Amino acid sequence: MFEKSLYDLIRGLRNHKGSEREYIQESLRECRREIKGQDMNLKATALLKITYLEMFGHDMSWASFNVLEVMSSQNYMQKRVGYLAAIQSFRPDTEVLMLAENLLKKDLTSPTPVIISLPLVAIPHVINPSMANSLLSDLLPRLTHSNPAIRKKTIVTLYRLALVYPETLRPAWPKIKERLQDENEDPSVTSAIINVVCELGWRRPQDFLPLAPRLFDLLVEGGNNWMAIKIIKLFATLTPLEPRLIKKLLPPLTTIIKTTPAMSLLYECINGIVQGGILDGSEGMAEGEEIARLCVGKLRSMLVVEGDPNLKYVALLAFQKIVVSHPHLVSLHQDVILECIDDADISIRMRALDLAVGMVNSDNLSMIVETLVRQLVNAPIASLADDTSNDRGMHGGVEPLAESDDEDAEESLRNREIKSNKPPPLPEDYRINAIRSILDMCSRDTYANINDFEWYITILIKLIKACPSVNTTGADDTEIGAQLANSHRDISYDIGQELQNVAVRVKSMRPEATAATQTVLTLDTHGQFFPASGNGGQGVLEACAWVCGEYAEYLTDPDAVLNSLLYSGGEHLPANILAIYIHAVLKIFALVCGNQEIAWSPPRRTNLTLLMAKIVYFLEPLAAHPDLDVQERAVEYLEVMKLASEAASGHIVAEDGDFAGPPLLLTQAIPALFTGMELNPVAAGALQKVPLQDELDLNAPINENLANILKQADEDDSMEDVQDSFLQFYNERPESSAPTPEAAADRLDVAARQEATSYQNLSDDDRLDPGAAAQKRAERRDRNKDDPFYIGQQDDDYSASSRLHNIIRYTNGDDLDIDSIPIMDLDLEARSGSGSRTPLDHNRPRKAAQRKRVEITSEETIGGEDDKSRSISRPDMARSLPSRVKKSLLHIDSSGLGSLSLEGNSRYGELDIEQREAEEKALREVERLRLEMQRASERIQAKEESVVVRKKKKKAKPPVLDVEEPSVVDQGDGVVKKKKKKKKVLDGAEGGESPSLGFGDGDALSTPEVKKKKRRVVGLKEEGSGG
Repeated sequence: MFEKSLYDLIRGLRNHKGSEREYIQESLRECRREIKGQDMNLKATALLKITYLEMFGHDMSWASFNVLEVMSSQNYMQKRVGYLAAIQSFRPDTEVLMLAENLLKKDLTSPTPVIISLPLVAIPHVINPSMANSLLSDLLPRLTHSNPAIRKKTIVTLYRLALVYPETLRPAWPKIKERLQDENEDPSVTSAIINVVCELGWRRPQDFLPLAPRLFDLLVEGGNNWMAIKIIKLFATLTPLEPRLIKKLLPPLTTIIKTTPAMSLLYECINGIVQGGILDGSEGMAEGEEIARLCVGKLRSMLVVEGDPNLKYVALLAFQKIVVSHPHLVSLHQDVILECIDDADISIRMRALDLAVGMVNSDNLSMIVETLVRQLVNAPIASLADDTSNDRGMHGGVEPLAESDDEDAEESLRNREIKSNKPPPLPEDYRINAIRSILDMCSRDTYANINDFEWYITILIKLIKACPSVNTTGADDTEIGAQLANSHRDISYDIGQELQNVAVRVKSMRPEATAATQTVLTLDTHGQFFPASGNGGQGVLEACAWVCGEYAEYLTDPDAVLNSLLYSGGEHLPANILAIYIHAVLKIFALVCGNQEIAWSPPRRTNLTLLMAKIVYFLEPLAAHPDLDVQERAVEYLEVMKLASEAASGHIVAEDGDFAGPPLLLTQAIPALFTGMELNPVAAGALQKVPLQDELDLNAPINENLANILKQADEDDSMEDVQDSFLQFYNERPESSAPTPEAAADRLDVAARQEATSYQNLSDDDRLDPGAAAQKRAERRDRNKDDPFYIGQQDDDYSASSRLHNIIRYTNGDDLDIDSIPIMDLDLEARSGSGSRTPLDHNRPRKAAQRKRVEITSEETIGGEDDKSRSISRPDMARSLPSRVKKSLLHIDSSGLGSLSLEGNSRYGELDIEQREAEEKALREVERLRLEMQRASERIQAKEESVVVRKKKKKAKPPVLDVEEPSVVDQGDGVVKKKKKKKKVLDGAEGGESPSLGFGDGDALSTPEVKKKKRRVVGLKEEGSGG
């Protein structure tokens, strides 16, 4: 009968294209039949095929016992197949693993090295804590085996045992240390020990400090680059504990860096010098500066190597670590670093970008930023087709399978290999990181590196074009939730914040900043900054509108900005931008109409009336906006515009050259809404530094009788039936149908045609007549009593709210003096110590090469600089919560090695001692309970089966005690022989008590035995007398 081998199985899989599943199932059925046979060769072949199919995901746990059978074979080839299957299929929780333990011990003691190697290779894959403790005694003698390969594998196996059961490392460590100290040891064994020590060293480096001399000798001797890399990594963990090692390690490390041709060893030397703190520890020494320059020079040579992107990447990583301590040395090589920013590999670009942020200063800031801006503006945005992971031809070079004369097919396959002179496309993540890095470099230390703020404003405007589009659909289903999520994700909001910071902090740059934001907002230049489709850069509109509204006096064309803000397409903007738009519209309108020096002429009235009509038309749809902030501002400002329109239409117009002042509502009331103290930046922790008064108790109620007051007000409301038209207006459905929609301009014309009822239209006679003025006021109150936006003078008993206010006022008494309430004056400028805020003299002559001197407003705070630690308001929330990560199949928890000390058994930690005591106490308690249960069961059996108990006691022949001996001796001569026999039995007990029993003469447990001996003695007396 012909049986398939492993090669036949592989060929069959290749021949059954499309029907692999059926073929595999048929092969598994054949393997099940073959593995149950008695032929060991056939069984080993079947097991090998099952192991191969297990790598495809098919379960072979059903063959665990058959694996043990093949492992126990005396044939080495079969045994090797069994161990291979055990490595592939066994897990630490496999049930048959307890049966394999004796087999592993047997093979470990085999005289053949190849047989010993099999369990040494298999144990690390199947080990569990119970097996680790049992196999340790068989593994330790293998450390002194004559074959170095066995010693090397044993060391690696012991490390695996230490990961599973850390206590096994304690008895094994002295022998491992002895192998390391042996200068005649094989280099492969020494290299294995160094690997194990390096893996253990980062957990408890203090235990390996005594090995420093031997490790130093191995490093100086050289000969093995990989071992030298491990030793350097180990010294990087030891130098923080022993700073004297720094001076000792500098000469050999310098020699290796200068002489080694291996790039891997060179990089690890530099990396070990940086991570071990050798650069920081040798600062100020001649050797330290020399090795720092040497490291930087070698890294530069790694960057200029053509065709090896891996070397560039690791060199940039090393540069990034050195720039923290020696930024001046790294900045000397900024030319090659900036070349890496334009590299085709995106990972190299990212590392070069991070490095550029660290090495920036006032001299190279402009060059680095302009390089990044040029790259962002010129490079196209990457798409899915530009992703190299989606192109198979970029990785292996797909060879064309068409004929040589088929030019079309060959061209289509080799199209990706044609190099273009265009810059490579930039993915969205890189664009965001590059823009954020530019903003970070320029704003660092409150713009300490910027020499020209006009240049910085120009850079910010250019960055708007490079902003990528943001997906408007967020995790929240509502539009508002998506907009809030985008405000935190869109980089254009950060650009707008920088424009806002420059306008607020640098007072001399406010005209330039306002002009730049005006250019962004104007519709004529809108297409220069924003794409035709998408929302790229849209977030900057929020800050631009704020700057134009806050510093409207610097606008060169306020009418154009106002028309751009009132553009009909603006209602589709996000809610946070619309809220700022509404505020900026009223601010600019206040600037346009607030000049009271210009006469109120018909042209001016016409222009302002049309402008107010546009504003009303813009605000009316926003009054029903789903965002509450936008809705509130729209409703408030809409009423303000209606009042202003009413005042403008009813005011007297200047005629025949006479001067007539504009309405006071336009020139004084509306501008007064936005005039006051200047806005200055405030430190984040300034509010927390405000001193709290001793007499101020924040927990005390403001009015202890507040509950009774509210209760009394409710009772008064229930007693009176107030039928107010105001309540009817909001709570009752109107009977009439909805009015027909009407344009705002038509309503303004109707209002202009109606009789003017404004208080500003009163004639001189009416102003002089108090009765007429009082009548006008009464009519106005009666007309506006239902208007919720009109605050009129009410009677004392007009509404429930007025009664509530009266109750509170009367309850407080006549002694209440509002002016006597203490108010603390917080002089922030005097306490901040930020210096004088007087503007600098800009007329002072300056040199062209010097930095432009500008005044940057510092953040206001109390008691000095703000504490950076207050950036997190909830430090307890900043701690990372433990997360339950799914454990990998090959993952071993090595946390127990961190608390394991190798210095000796007498130096256990407190945690080890307590744990051992608790375990011993638990074992003693378990043993005590087991004995009690055993004795109880024996008592029950003694009552039920008394005959059996007597036979057991007769079989046991305890030694006869000395108490009975005199009664036997006092009889006749015939008893002497019996006496000698008893002496032989009692020889061991004559000198004292029995050590096994430990009972004395007075023990109660010896009484039954004495009685039995008495019965036997009586029988002997009868025989002697009869004889």
